[in-house]
Amino acid sequence: MSQMKMFQVSTLQALMLGYSRPVISVNELLSHGNTGLGTFTDVDGEMIVLDGTCYRATENGDVVIAEPERGVPFSAVCNMEESNPAEFGRMENVGELKTELNNIIDSHFGLNSMHMVRIDGEFEFVDARSESGYTSNHISLKDILGKTQKAFKFENIKGTLVCVYFPDFMDGINAAGWHLHFISDDKKHGGHVFEIVMKSGSGLISKINSIEIKLPDEPVFDTYSLKQASDNEIKEVEQGKG
Repeated sequence: MSQMKMFQVSTLQALMLGYSRPVISVNELLSHGNTGLGTFTDVDGEMIVLDGTCYRATENGDVVIAEPERGVPFSAVCNMEESNPAEFGRMENVGELKTELNNIIDSHFGLNSMHMVRIDGEFEFVDARSESGYTSNHISLKDILGKTQKAFKFENIKGTLVCVYFPDFMDGINAAGWHLHFISDDKKHGGHVFEIVMKSGSGLISKINSIEIKLPDEPVFDTYSLKQASDNEIKEVEQGKG
């Protein structure tokens, strides 16, 4: 059985309610995983961790390598040491891809486990978003993104989807279901995925049954009531619904 562990920084509920202060650095994060996603201090861009490098998708969809000292308020990463291959045909939308991923993990009795997936593919269309930083305290992520989020579209592009799955009973720790970020093969474009049309793709799927969560150390973290963000808000922000 796999001994892989998900390493998570803070919780989704904390981020949803506005806790976007640095918890650890990018450099420390990479000591815990080579694949994953997240964001940066003050929600300054979308994070894609791939092959041991941490990338930051800026507000216009351009990608840069994140500085080792840049702060991380929220992230989920793992070392994909064991994985099962999967081939994907044409997917007309992200819902179709998520259904196919659910079928795959269900066939391996994995719906109540965490999963990390990478899919290297060719895409007709990727609808994505990122954002610029916004310093705040107790301002919800939904309200922050309302001020800073920018959407963009990539067409006829090759790249990688990094996909994280958390089961329903872990909702609030992270987003229940699938959460996808994209980065192009040339590492120049990327962001949080809302929609796709994928021509084909080759995937690696890792099942994970252990998690370590690094909570913030500073006292202000205890001023956040972490049961207030609604399921609808989480789906709207994290999965592009609503």
